[in-house]
Amino acid sequence: MNLLSLVGRHNRLLVQDLKDYGKELDEIVNKSKFLVIGGAGSIGQEVVKQIFRRNPKLLHVIDISENNLAEIVRDLRSSYGYTDGETEFFPLDFTSREFDVFWQAKANYDYVLNLSALKHVRSDQFVFTLMRMINVNIAGTDHSMKLAQEHGVKKYFAVSSDKAKNPANLMGSTKCIMEDILFTNPYETTCSTARFANVAFSDGSLLHGFRQRLLKNQPISAPSDIARYFIIPEEAGELCLMSTIFGEHKDIFFPKENSEELKLTNFPSIARAYLEHMGYEAVEVNSEEEARTRVHELSAVKKWPCYFFKSDTSGEKPFEEFYADDDIVNWDRFEDIGIVKWQGLGANVFERTQEFLEEYHNLRKSDNWQREQVVEMIKKACPSLSYIDTGKFLSGRM
Repeated sequence: MNLLSLVGRHNRLLVQDLKDYGKELDEIVNKSKFLVIGGAGSIGQEVVKQIFRRNPKLLHVIDISENNLAEIVRDLRSSYGYTDGETEFFPLDFTSREFDVFWQAKANYDYVLNLSALKHVRSDQFVFTLMRMINVNIAGTDHSMKLAQEHGVKKYFAVSSDKAKNPANLMGSTKCIMEDILFTNPYETTCSTARFANVAFSDGSLLHGFRQRLLKNQPISAPSDIARYFIIPEEAGELCLMSTIFGEHKDIFFPKENSEELKLTNFPSIARAYLEHMGYEAVEVNSEEEARTRVHELSAVKKWPCYFFKSDTSGEKPFEEFYADDDIVNWDRFEDIGIVKWQGLGANVFERTQEFLEEYHNLRKSDNWQREQVVEMIKKACPSLSYIDTGKFLSGRM
């Protein structure tokens, strides 16, 4: 399946950049030791592949999903075989005590890449998932940076999101706060990150949902008024590795969108292209009920019901952005990569983020969690958040 054509694109990003920096990238990876946290997720797997095929001195991969870890081992062995160095996979939660002891026993990494994240806006709905989102996206990042400093890590990378810039939802704001913590940390470790677009057909994404709906003989549903940038998984892995190796402290890498190759694309156009690729014609219907009841009728004549609707759920933003007009952006270093130099919003960013972490840890010790309280904590720590709670959430959609 040509993922590029399905999201309205024609050519791969980063081709020239990998030509220009490929030899240096290969040499650095080959002589270095890597720890990849969250390495069995959609983006994590691509990062692991990028490192593995360059024959690193050591590669340790951590993820909470032992099933996904087993699959990436099979994938790597089937595609590339083996490396000259040590490659091991560990089903661990990086926010756990077991992970701390693991790092104490293993340590001695040159590069740490944190790809672990709760990335769904739908996790904004409940206080329990909000607290876990903070634990993974923010507190876990802070703690693993501390471990990196204690063990002399050369470089720490944590993945961000285009939803972190002027966030409209709580998930995006946790990534915004993560960036602030990343770049004001007192641990004296060089840190960089990457914001990138939606990764086409990655696990849990709406486009992955299109694929699942056909497999399960179910209708397709998508918002009609939301546009996103789309990159493919390989590009996500390459961008993260480029930021890890070549990013300086406070660098935020992002794919340049100022070309014909990367532009905002809406979901209905991708749904139609995907269905056409699969041999079906998209038929727009007027309700979820009509979509559900007409699947068998339409699929029998190579058509498929699609319900496209105006978004009204909490935290939705019509389009995402990688940077603002007043950001300092380096457009010249790479062909397809822009670099925002993090500045932070407002005064006393360090004090603000440390106060947030203290409030979070104190609240976590209690048994009385209120969503309103957590939302206010997030708003205080992320002044750029423009969150509108409509009382409706994605779990209420088909």
